[in-house]
Amino acid sequence: MIKVEIDKHSGFCFGVKKAIDAANQLLKSGDNVHCVGDIVHNEAESKRLNHLGMHIVNYDEVNQIKNGIILFRAHGEPPESYRLIKESGLELKDATCPVVLKLQQRVRKAFEQSLKNNGQLVIFGKRGHAEVIGLEGQCENKAIVIESLDEIHLLDLNRPIELFAQTTKDPEYLKALVEEIERQKGDSITWHNTTCKQVTGRVPRIKDFAKNYDLVVFVGGNKSSNAKVLFSACQDANSHSYFISKLDEFDANWIKNGTKSIGICGATSTPDWQMEQVKEKILHFIVK
Repeated sequence: MIKVEIDKHSGFCFGVKKAIDAANQLLKSGDNVHCVGDIVHNEAESKRLNHLGMHIVNYDEVNQIKNGIILFRAHGEPPESYRLIKESGLELKDATCPVVLKLQQRVRKAFEQSLKNNGQLVIFGKRGHAEVIGLEGQCENKAIVIESLDEIHLLDLNRPIELFAQTTKDPEYLKALVEEIERQKGDSITWHNTTCKQVTGRVPRIKDFAKNYDLVVFVGGNKSSNAKVLFSACQDANSHSYFISKLDEFDANWIKNGTKSIGICGATSTPDWQMEQVKEKILHFIVK
């Protein structure tokens, strides 16, 4: 019989759990809940909450809402979003991750300082990502966002630089980015490892997990930056690792003759129930 196990360290991180718990509680109370954007970057979990009655809205639709509660998701929001809700007169439930809130405060303070010393506030992150939009809002959208080493040319290397990272970025790549900026600048810069330790701490754990199985099935959302980082770690440790975002993407042909063990793991936005569903499906194929 093939052994099938779920990684006990996978699943919601603290920030995501806080947001999901808030949504569940509001929905159980019978409140009319409107979440600005996907509550987490996991299509299956967003769909589950939608079926329970939670509405996903964009900023342009807020003014059209007549009643109910506005829920801010885990990724954080720029100051303009808070002003928008205040002007709408709607009740706000803020489920922003505490780690992100602290980062926003640090970015805002650093930006104020940069105005005094002709410096540049730099964010290592994905353009258009909800968290990055929230961070840009802390500095009047004047931060310079760079996604890779190839974009260092966007910086003025003759001016002071202070760099922060989106919480879900790869800390090793962050260090490489800083080293390359300093090499080209010929001087040190001020930088902060603001990657979330709950996220980055999972990289070595998930590598250790992946090494122990003949086949690894990683469950995550297609929009999740964290899922990309963790799945890449799985692949580094085990070339027989496969990514799925929904149940019907699992391919029974991945189970080869001689496969004795299968590991299931996921991102910080992957619900336990989804990994359990994947396990049940795999067991069905094995028995069949």
